[in-house]
Amino acid sequence: MKVVTQSTYGAPDALGLTTAPAPEAGPRDVLVAVAASVVTQGDRRLRAGDFPGLTFVPGRLALGLTGPRAAVPGTMFSGTVAAVGAEVTRFSVGDRVFGGALSGAWAERLCLPEDGPLARVPAGLSLAEAAALPYGGGTATHFLDTLGELRAGERVCVLGAAGAVGRMAVQLAAARGATVTAVCGAADAALCERLGAAKVLDYRAADYRAHGPYDLIFDTTSATTFGAARGALAEGGRLLALEVSASLLAWAAWTAVSGSRRAIVGTTFGDAAQMEKLADLAASGAMRPVLDRTFDLDDIAAAHAHLERARPKGDVVVRVSAAADRPPLRVAG
Repeated sequence: MKVVTQSTYGAPDALGLTTAPAPEAGPRDVLVAVAASVVTQGDRRLRAGDFPGLTFVPGRLALGLTGPRAAVPGTMFSGTVAAVGAEVTRFSVGDRVFGGALSGAWAERLCLPEDGPLARVPAGLSLAEAAALPYGGGTATHFLDTLGELRAGERVCVLGAAGAVGRMAVQLAAARGATVTAVCGAADAALCERLGAAKVLDYRAADYRAHGPYDLIFDTTSATTFGAARGALAEGGRLLALEVSASLLAWAAWTAVSGSRRAIVGTTFGDAAQMEKLADLAASGAMRPVLDRTFDLDDIAAAHAHLERARPKGDVVVRVSAAADRPPLRVAG
């Protein structure tokens, strides 16, 4: 099978293409014929060894000091179940599935445990779209629902609303009954309105704090600090931030026991329950990926270069097989 490989951290051309034996499903494993993947900012960081701030040392220790330990990169995928182990009951051959993996998604075959971060693709969603669900969707649901305890009627401000996580956060918050202020570039204003934002602010021309107060501020791009945001938070308000800094950790610890306004940091690792939740959200229409360009697996370096240089207007898709181009299954009824 075709696989992408990488031996050193670096620019997009650090990625290469070769062949490797296809994996075989163990008794409790699911073998997926991969149709599509995506290139995310997380994938870019892993390729470049770009672990920001406090995550640099643990990131390099965990994933490789001078180059990635994983033989085949790629973390998000969709495809069709090609084989199942003898003890598998959750999936059947032919099921359309999507999910996440620590590595290995940029290959024609991928093997995962049955109880891993894997779910069926809902009708109405293409395999290309499904591959883009776990990264932005998984992060948005964990931060807004689990960490932020978002409630209907709250006022939510999303910083970096046009990014992969921001786009999903705007949709999810609107679906939950929140009033959403999206902060993005002027060129992305119409997109954020379509996704459900009640108000859109150009980050170059407006100070989001002047349009508060907010019950929840979700910073997806390290655009603010708790000190700067605190005055724009209502009583009981929360600042959620994707990237961890020493200052933010200190504020999170302090505000957990003092005051009504809180700083909250966290990480998310996908599991089966999260993938099922994303499938349900997509099936209900509450969340749908926005796609930018599609690249063949052979052009994985070009896909990375596009992500870095072109400011894509959606998720960058990697086509692993022709199944990625098929239209979604029709929704019954």
